[in-house]
Amino acid sequence: MKSVYFDNFMGHTPRWYKALVITFLVINPILLFTVGPFIAGWILVLEFIFTLAMALSCYPLLPGGLLAIEAVALGMATPENVFEEMVVNFPVILLLMFMVASIYFMRDLLLYIFSNLLVRVHSKIWLSFLFCFAGGLLSAFLDALTVTAVVITAATGFYSVYTNFVSTKIGQMGENLADKEAFEKRFHEDLENFRGFLRNIMMHAAVGTALGGACTLVGEPQNLLIASKMDWNFGEFFWVMTPVTMPTLIMGLLTCVLVEKFKIVGYGYQLPDGVREVLRDYAEKEAAKQDDNSRAKLVTQALGGVFLILALAFHIAEVGLIGLAVIILLTSLNGVNDEHSIGAAFAEALPFTCLLTVFFAIVAVIHQSHLFAPVIEWTMTKEGTSQLSAFFLASGILSVVSDNVFVATIYITEAVAAHKEGLISREQLELVAVTINTGTNLPSVATPNGQAAFLFLLTSALSQLIRLSYMKMIVLAMPYAIVMTITAFLSVLFLL
Repeated sequence: MKSVYFDNFMGHTPRWYKALVITFLVINPILLFTVGPFIAGWILVLEFIFTLAMALSCYPLLPGGLLAIEAVALGMATPENVFEEMVVNFPVILLLMFMVASIYFMRDLLLYIFSNLLVRVHSKIWLSFLFCFAGGLLSAFLDALTVTAVVITAATGFYSVYTNFVSTKIGQMGENLADKEAFEKRFHEDLENFRGFLRNIMMHAAVGTALGGACTLVGEPQNLLIASKMDWNFGEFFWVMTPVTMPTLIMGLLTCVLVEKFKIVGYGYQLPDGVREVLRDYAEKEAAKQDDNSRAKLVTQALGGVFLILALAFHIAEVGLIGLAVIILLTSLNGVNDEHSIGAAFAEALPFTCLLTVFFAIVAVIHQSHLFAPVIEWTMTKEGTSQLSAFFLASGILSVVSDNVFVATIYITEAVAAHKEGLISREQLELVAVTINTGTNLPSVATPNGQAAFLFLLTSALSQLIRLSYMKMIVLAMPYAIVMTITAFLSVLFLL
């Protein structure tokens, strides 16, 4: 019976990982009552980050959720504090529930656009630049999670088209084992290169969302929070961020070109000719068999995309509510009328929504145990340029470990309070606000847990398909993180 219960625990997860999670759950209460909540809290955070790193072995909701439940049971975070974190981040939850699901109903249009882009643009460097630049441009007016969901949907479509073609081809070969073996060998080689190609493209696009997301008021959740605290409108926010965001954007795009040209840390994978041919044939066949009905659906999805961009750009409602409106419009006008077809759209979004809620529980532990208090106190003891560099480094480092929205919330609240107490001037407060925004947005690309869009990519079904693990994400993000952090830091010191 013991073996049966252990086998059932976390499903097909490796046995050593199951034993390690159980060990975490056993030692956490001991640590809490021996070394105190501060050290125990930091160990809990590291344990949770480890569960994210093991996302390909077990979805982090399971082990991470068990750690969060135990933390609440031990009093490291109260249910009220967890709920309060959820309420503060409710716009993000709405975004995941509805906006990500709305992209599902635009997948035909996205696959059509991106498949044509892939087969027409033969230069990998130019294609990578386009994805990175497009991710930045769209994230400046939409939000990073929405843009990431768009690219994930397109990439998953590419992968499915190719693997479905191969399955059909093998099935048509009959009993000729020699032909089958030769084809399968070539297929596996092409598949590995295709996976590497998609990993490269996804990382370029994801980093692009961080580059563009830092520039505008609607790019990231913390941007809107900082703007509201500072009474900045869309234009003012863009202008005050420009001395840091524009140099970083230029250097980020340059990094995109260089890592591909010199094939640095896993970049440089080319789209195999066999895969390109399959995608080209698919695009041609789809174009040939289009009738009035399919063309009407593409037009409707395009109009839905225009509505989405305009609604988000002018912020006519909360992002999640705009996503719900898109779902209603596209399902109503494109022939969807049953619950099952609508429910399929939420299969990708809701597991991550649950995981993000668990993350908010860990954030509640950080808040309640004052894990960031020593760093916050250190930054407030500085003055002038030293204070700006301290804010940038502290917010950047903490955003790599924790959620950048939470870090920005803590720091901007403390900075505004210091201004009200007369500890810093209004001019210094504005510079601090710019530093907090760029510090939380740019260095946080170093790890998947730094940004919600990166975490969403890591835990998506696509990451399983293309073998994009936690450590591979860190390695692929490293050149960007180094260049963006150094550029932004120097810009804070010399251009603000």
